[in-house]
Amino acid sequence: MGALDGIKIIELSSDGTAFAGKLLADMGADVIVVEPPGGSAQRRYGPFLDDVVGPERSLHWWHYNTSKRSVVLDLNDEIGQDQFRSLVAEAGVVLEGEAPGRLEALGIDYEELRAGRPDLVHCSITPFGRTGPRCDEQMTDLTMLAGGGPVWSCGYDDHEIPPVRGGGNQGYQTGGVWAVISMLAAVLHRQRTDVGQHIDVSNHAAVNVTTEFASYSWLVAATEVQRQTGRHAAARPTQPTQALCADGRYLNTGVPPRRPAEFKALSEWLGELGLDREFPLRLLLEMGGQYEHIGMAEIEEDPMIGEVFGAGREAVMLIASRLSAYEAFIGFQTRGIPVGAINAPEDVISDPHFMARGFAIEIEHEDLGRSFTYPGVPIKMNGSPSSISRRAPHVGEHTDEIMGDS
Repeated sequence: MGALDGIKIIELSSDGTAFAGKLLADMGADVIVVEPPGGSAQRRYGPFLDDVVGPERSLHWWHYNTSKRSVVLDLNDEIGQDQFRSLVAEAGVVLEGEAPGRLEALGIDYEELRAGRPDLVHCSITPFGRTGPRCDEQMTDLTMLAGGGPVWSCGYDDHEIPPVRGGGNQGYQTGGVWAVISMLAAVLHRQRTDVGQHIDVSNHAAVNVTTEFASYSWLVAATEVQRQTGRHAAARPTQPTQALCADGRYLNTGVPPRRPAEFKALSEWLGELGLDREFPLRLLLEMGGQYEHIGMAEIEEDPMIGEVFGAGREAVMLIASRLSAYEAFIGFQTRGIPVGAINAPEDVISDPHFMARGFAIEIEHEDLGRSFTYPGVPIKMNGSPSSISRRAPHVGEHTDEIMGDS
């Protein structure tokens, strides 16, 4: 049983809606993805299984359309439009990323659709929202991340190196997450009030408000954050946090010790590793036990507290340099000090912690007589079960089944 069992959603296939539809489908909603004749454009995105191009072999399509069912409708045709209206009237929830004005021109926009379903929840995801001076502008995932702000904050301390774009369609995914949050709130509201609504998601705005400090620093203090290697972009440079480990891999050390128990654990670990004699600042670690908590305000007010904080960071760096990334990760986490080993993409699936969380999942492709390892759902909640239920559908695989029910 998924958290959204019993909820039916009609998704018009697009780059902007794919991730939102996947999250909802994996949570148990019956997501029916509507494709045009010939199939969604996403089916032509590589890479392809065994490098053989084909609409059923796109790994992009596989990933973004798990747990969904597919119907083919020609929305430019009156019959297809009538079929779409019937699907929406039965489902009561629509997710689409069409260009502003297109659905209205076809007579199947929110105002027309709610005539047959007054409590309709209709979510539109567009580059800049449906209204406003930029509503007709187009964008790609790259230009979205650049224009919205995240790219400015991503990269290295060396600013002669260009900014780094987040991979994996992070722009579209960010808009999709905001759409899911909004849709779930709207469905819950409908359950309590019998009132539907139209949700207008600007993908640009969604990306912009997900820039952490960047947008707010500019809007509130008129300061520009600067990108930094492996840590938050900031208006003023902060100390490096990535440690090179003995096996050549890196560790994100995050926040150094700030509480008495953390300083004590770090000092004891240095002794266990025989590194205490190599660390001349051990007395400062012992002093760390005198402070209930060390925050940035205390560091700026008291130079000695700053020295203690710095000693904790140096101790973390020294220990990390003598251990493998995974050994250091386990050791620090066991002692209550938050760090994270930087995994290569191919290492993530086999990471013991990801495996313990059930992140990797085998999905059967009965059509190919094989199963494949997929990345599972990104969020695991005990009270809201979620899991991939089946492979992505073939082009129009469920058209007869679904249209026969409508």
